[in-house]
Amino acid sequence: MISEKDFSQLKFSTLKHFWGYDEFRDAQEAIIDSVISGNDTLVLLPTGGGKSLCYQLPALILEGTCLVVSPLLALMKDQVSQLKKMGVEAEYLSSELDEFDTEAILNRCKYGITKLLYVSPERLVNRIFLQNIEEIQVSLIAVDEAHCISEWGQDFRPGYQNIRTFRENLGKIPCLALTATATPKVLSEIQHKLGLKHPSVFRKSFRRTNIHIITDEISDKFDRIYNLMKYNRSSGIIYTRTRKDAEDLTKFLHNNNIHHVDFFHAGLPTAEKHKRQRKWLQENDQVLISTNAFGMGIDKENVRFVVHFSPPQSIENYYQEIGRAGRDGADSYAFMYWNEQELKAFDDILKFQIPTRAEFMNIVTYLYSVFQIAENDWPENVFQLNLQRIANFTKAPPAKIKNVLNFLHNQELVFFNNSKSHSSVELKISADDLDLLSKKDSYFMELLLRNLAGFTTHKVTFSENALCQKLGSEPQVLKERLKEMQQKAYLDYIDGGLASIKFLKHRDDRAMGGKYWPLFEQIQKNKIRKWEEMKFFTSNNEFCKMKMVLSYFGEKNVKSCGKCSVCEKQKEHVFGRNITDEILEVLKKSPSNVEEIAVQLHYYRKENVLENLIYLLDAGRVKMMNFRTYMINE
Repeated sequence: MISEKDFSQLKFSTLKHFWGYDEFRDAQEAIIDSVISGNDTLVLLPTGGGKSLCYQLPALILEGTCLVVSPLLALMKDQVSQLKKMGVEAEYLSSELDEFDTEAILNRCKYGITKLLYVSPERLVNRIFLQNIEEIQVSLIAVDEAHCISEWGQDFRPGYQNIRTFRENLGKIPCLALTATATPKVLSEIQHKLGLKHPSVFRKSFRRTNIHIITDEISDKFDRIYNLMKYNRSSGIIYTRTRKDAEDLTKFLHNNNIHHVDFFHAGLPTAEKHKRQRKWLQENDQVLISTNAFGMGIDKENVRFVVHFSPPQSIENYYQEIGRAGRDGADSYAFMYWNEQELKAFDDILKFQIPTRAEFMNIVTYLYSVFQIAENDWPENVFQLNLQRIANFTKAPPAKIKNVLNFLHNQELVFFNNSKSHSSVELKISADDLDLLSKKDSYFMELLLRNLAGFTTHKVTFSENALCQKLGSEPQVLKERLKEMQQKAYLDYIDGGLASIKFLKHRDDRAMGGKYWPLFEQIQKNKIRKWEEMKFFTSNNEFCKMKMVLSYFGEKNVKSCGKCSVCEKQKEHVFGRNITDEILEVLKKSPSNVEEIAVQLHYYRKENVLENLIYLLDAGRVKMMNFRTYMINE
């Protein structure tokens, strides 16, 4: 048996070898000790608190494979990619993998090669997975984003409720549950529904003393962000609600000579996303304007600000996203811009996205019918999905259709791919039959055979643009020819530029109406409730913003932060503040307007800047160049 001294050395040598650190952060070491001792453990650490290390390091020390239950495929892929770069044997299972790849991954676990295996919660009831897990030595079950088990939590996933039964069938395997966003009610539910036995509970305060929360009601957000970017050359993230907002804001800033920004969203090709993310990580003055597709699993210490171009959908989302700023402990800023008209518009958008029961069933029934899937059928094909055609037939708006498709995807009933990716093609006739085709078709198939390696034996992915360069053709012409070949049943073609769907379970109309509709309805009610809480947080100007966040997550007797926009306003009201000398220093550099002065004075309130400017104008120390711009009066 390993001595306590040797165990301690092993911990630190593993930390140093794989992560490059000499010391653990906060409660990490105590959590790791609890896990390795075989205790059930419940961890609530804010975003950036280093939760992943708490199961990744024990996985390397313990014998066997650590099973990590995670709700998002993108998060699994990102974690596995990072671990592999560090030299750690890690894999993930997902519905997009074929049987051959899945079997190879499970075999590596059986041989004790793979140390961490990431799976979705729905995988825990998969018959083939359950048969294989009996031959795998499981060292630990780590439940990431554990709040998903609670009906009152963010992103409720019923599949998480499979974990308790799965654990009981495996025997006495320790469980580590981790979350960054959970209220006291949700924490209690996590403990109960996972069946944690006398767990060691580790909870760190959500208070971030280095973050200044600034909420501002404004109409011209583009102009505000332009001024922010003009005087700011540090690393940051600007979150927008839609891809269009991200692209439009980037274009506006580029047109105004702000070039250290770029946009990022799920619609970008994979290679382009990696390129932009890599540039942002490596450089210290880059700003990414992104939907919430960016940031999960990203660890960059010197992010100086996070801007919410619009309020996010919940306080959980908001706190998780602002938590990406200031991880090095230095002063950082969290801005949120809003207006009443926008809040009302989001109310309408949210309600407009929610279908009635009849609309829900109509959309689901059409999905099965259009691909000729009968009750209890389960096709293996990937189908091209035309969202507009679904909208035309069902008379449901695209927003409702996407909401239903995302729900079916999250429940692992379908694999819905709405992101641009490589296309795929699979030969459906034998290579010997190619000679029987018409001369035109035979020639085209020969071109594919020469340019797509493996085309005769399995499905291959490819880029239309790259193939067109080889063939000297136009993408649209190539697509049309591939569709012709598909109609003749010579091949299966999936256009990576369009949405696609793969059915992951048998059609079951009774379950869809009896089990899944009530679940869908519950999730929609949760969304509305959390949005109402977010609206109150956004528009309230009486209570300290950080105090409101801490109270939401159940912290007691919290004090005001003294740094947020509400606290600053209250200090000005009580004490007033003379910033005339600071304004003069700014104007000595160049003439500026109120917005520009406020930004350069660390985002000081415009109202107070204006009061001080009026005093300076009356004293004759500054003058106006025009109705907006001020300069020193020489």
